[in-house]
Order: sequence, then structure tokens, then C-alpha cells
Amino acid sequence: MATLIHTLADHSDDVNYCAFSSSCLATCSLDKTIRVYSLNNFTELSYSPLRGHTYAVHCCCFSPSGNVLASCSTDGTTMVWDTRDGRTLAVLEQPSGSPVRVCRFSPESTYLVSGAADGSVVLWKMQSLKLYRSGNVKDGSLVACAFSPNGNFFVTGSSSGDLTIWDDKMRCLCNEKAHDLGVTCCDISSQPISDGEHGFRYFQMASCGQDTQIKLWLILFADFLGVELKYKCTLNGHSAPVLACAFSCDGQMLVSGSVDKCVIIHESSTGNTLHTLSQHTRYVTTCAFAPYSPLLATGSMDKTVNIWQFDLKQPYAGNTVENESKVAVEDWSEDDVSAWLCAQDLADFVGLFKMNNIDGKELLNLTKESLTNELKIESLGLRSKVLQKIEELRIRISDSVTVPDEFLCPITRELMKDPVIA
Repeated sequence: MATLIHTLADHSDDVNYCAFSSSCLATCSLDKTIRVYSLNNFTELSYSPLRGHTYAVHCCCFSPSGNVLASCSTDGTTMVWDTRDGRTLAVLEQPSGSPVRVCRFSPESTYLVSGAADGSVVLWKMQSLKLYRSGNVKDGSLVACAFSPNGNFFVTGSSSGDLTIWDDKMRCLCNEKAHDLGVTCCDISSQPISDGEHGFRYFQMASCGQDTQIKLWLILFADFLGVELKYKCTLNGHSAPVLACAFSCDGQMLVSGSVDKCVIIHESSTGNTLHTLSQHTRYVTTCAFAPYSPLLATGSMDKTVNIWQFDLKQPYAGNTVENESKVAVEDWSEDDVSAWLCAQDLADFVGLFKMNNIDGKELLNLTKESLTNELKIESLGLRSKVLQKIEELRIRISDSVTVPDEFLCPITRELMKDPVIA
């Protein structure tokens, strides 16, 4: 199911975190650096490594467009970098000066969250790169954070074991004791699920901790109900503290890394173990799925990052062809459009299309004029390539709509060329 295709061994100390954009992989380390690699051949970009922090770098993350990278450190700062040339865009100092342990962008890049060892959590406005709101968890260090896919709320996890849900005004909506010995990581699936009973749409969240457990939760956020956090189940596959967890883009898989040196890939709907990877020689500190390709990165205290590739026959969000056959193009979400762009070798437009909220319906309505005047794509060649790919989608839809069912073989569902009626 998962094949090791590359190992990165450029850091001189423990790897603390790794993160994907649509075209790059970023890693950070106790060696004070952030390294950025191209996904084409896993070569390091010309401006890498990024040096600016004076102490260990604990976390790094890309903005949804991939044009900005954030990193945070024991030095009490969160640095914001331009991924096109490696320039420093801002150095955001935690008001308390406490070591910053985690940072996260909101889905629309409106905010950046930074959480620190003293329990302080700060919401920065990305447009101005200024402090917007701040708060504190009840107890312990803030070590984990995840935004909901709609950006209406985010969850933080602390070393005291609490999960706290905040809205974008930094109001505490809910607090739950989750792990006795402390939370180490949390992640929210981008795919909502229905409870089947009342028709509510929940977000699935995973949290892991020093108690060796991974817990799955369902979060309901509705204006008329407030926030509801429901415990779903516990996964007990690891034999030591679990340090990292992450959902795949399609929400079907959950990966976790542990002090037991193992990486476990779970089926998120059932909790069943799909695969166990045991190539790291020390604690696994971080794991991340690529958003639009079947890749997984795992980082460790052995100073390496392993890159794994999934069999394309397996169900995965990166397999655009499979997704297209299941979901009508006009029903595609913005993420489906982003995956399609990457599959058509148009990954450079992901940020632009997301910024303009291009979903499947909008995609099919794009014209040469809208690409030029509204999306500001100046290159004639690129405009023509985008239009050609969109036209191919329209033709496929047209073909699928106009072929009457009685012309299709009832077994193979292919067009019958020489049908015989008995």
C-alpha cells in the first residue's frame, strides 16, 4: 500500500515537523533551520535552508495558497516567509515572549494562530501581520492546533490534556479533558460527515497524547446549537506515547507517529489498521499527507524525513480520476478543483482559484474573458491550456449526459457498437 520512495537526511538534529503545499515539502528541526523541497524530485530549493530563528524550530505550515510559510520557535517568535524567494515577510513576537510550540493558518489565510509554552494563544491578521486577539488555555503549554475546514473555529490541545474550541473572535466555546498525560497533536478532517440521525454535518477530529492513545471525536458547529464535541472511539495501536496524527485530504485515512518508532495508517471510518511502517530508528515526531498527490511524509528524531507513496489503486483524494467518476464536475468543491488543477499540471493556479472560490460550477463557466479580466492570467499560452482542459471536461460531461442508458451494455456499461435484441 505504501512504498518508501525517498529519504531526506539534511537536518543535523531532530526533525520536529513537516508540512506539504501543492508543490513543496517543508521540514523544521532542533538545528534552528527550515528546509524546503520541490515535490517534483525532492531537491532542495535554492533559498533553502531558511535561517532566522535563534533556537529550535518546533512547527512549520504553509498557507492554503502555498505562497507563504510560517515557522515558530523556542525563541518566542513566529516567522512568516515568502515561498517564492525565501524572503522574511514578518517576525511576529509572542506578547509573553514564551517559546512558541505550534502555528496554523486558517483555511482562507485570514488568520495565523500561534500557541506558546505558557498557554497563550494569539490570532494574527495575515493582511496586516498584526496581532488581532489573544487568549490563554486554563493550564499547561499549548502544543497542538487545528482549524475547521470552514474556518469558523479552531481547536487547541495542551500539555495538561485539554482540548479547547475557540471561535474566530477568540471566545472559548468548549473545553474537554481528552488525554490524562497531555495532548501532543490534533487534526480535523477536511471532509464533513453526517450523523445519519438528524442530518447534522459533523467534522471528524483526531487527538493523540502521552497516554499512547488516539481518540476520534465528532465536532458539530451550528449557530443555533453552539458547539458540541462528541467522543467517538479510541485507537490503541501504539505501545508508547503518540506524538503526531494527520488526516488524508479525502478524510479516509489517519496516520500517526509514536515514541515506539512506528507509523500507523488507520482507516478513519472504522479505526482499522491499514499499514504499519517501521523504518525510523528513533521516535516519530511528525507525519503529514500531501494535499493533492498520494504522498506521505514522516519525520523523526533520527534526523531524517521519509517520503512514502501510496498505490494509486487505493482510494485516495489525490487520485483525481477516481474522484471525477464518483462526483459530477458541477458538484466539485474548491478542493476538488485544486486536485484537478494539480493533475493537469496546473498546480501554479491553485492559490489563484482558491482565492476566487472557484468550485466545479464556476470552473465550467470560465471563459477566455474571465480568465483574462477577472483572474488576471496574462500568459496567452497558460490561458489556452486552462481553457483546453476545461473544454475536455465539458465534452466528457456532454458525452455522459447524451448517451441514452439503453445504448449502454448492462454489464460493462460501455457503448454497444453492435447490439442484438433477443
